[in-house]
Amino acid sequence: MDEFVNDQPNPEEEPENLEMDEVTEKPEEGLEPEERDGEAHWYVIHCYSGYENKVRHNLEQRIDSMGMKDRIFDVVIPTQEEIEVKDGKRRTVERHVFPGYVLVNMVMSEESWYVVRNTPGVTGFVGMGNEPTPLRSDEVSQILRRMEAEAPHVKVSFKVGERVRIVDGPFNDFRGTVAEIDVERTKVRVMVNFFGRETPVELDFLQVEKS
Repeated sequence: MDEFVNDQPNPEEEPENLEMDEVTEKPEEGLEPEERDGEAHWYVIHCYSGYENKVRHNLEQRIDSMGMKDRIFDVVIPTQEEIEVKDGKRRTVERHVFPGYVLVNMVMSEESWYVVRNTPGVTGFVGMGNEPTPLRSDEVSQILRRMEAEAPHVKVSFKVGERVRIVDGPFNDFRGTVAEIDVERTKVRVMVNFFGRETPVELDFLQVEKS
């Protein structure tokens, strides 16, 4: 999926309105894809970062209104649950794994290409040159496994070597330096100056905050 980082849309060009207005743009000459093997594949489309949900909604409406359910089957935004610890509070957020990109499962043809490409907010397909390139099956499996992971990814606001303040427990209000972060156990080891010597203290993520 490393190729996804190329040709990122410019946020300054984001449209003010992505409603389902009638789109009359015609495919440029030479861009219409030929009928492939008649099989459904997963393709990646560019969109404006932050508008992924809007683009999915618009595309799903177009699929329904233009009778393309037999050609365009699924629209997916790769997301992953993430536990964010900030200011001593833990909250679960849904993070876009590939901001600015949406996956579409479709049979590629001139008609289906036109429906997807002319959806408001879509800036193009990912591919070689002007030809949309389908994802390999192993790439799709990797993305879906990541989305279906049972344990949410944990994100913290501090790093190894940074100063933090302990906000809970017997060392409340002590300050120290982060020596180790254990994401799987949501534990952090902090070196605290205790009675004139550096002492390692293991704490839960919720017990510390950036100093």
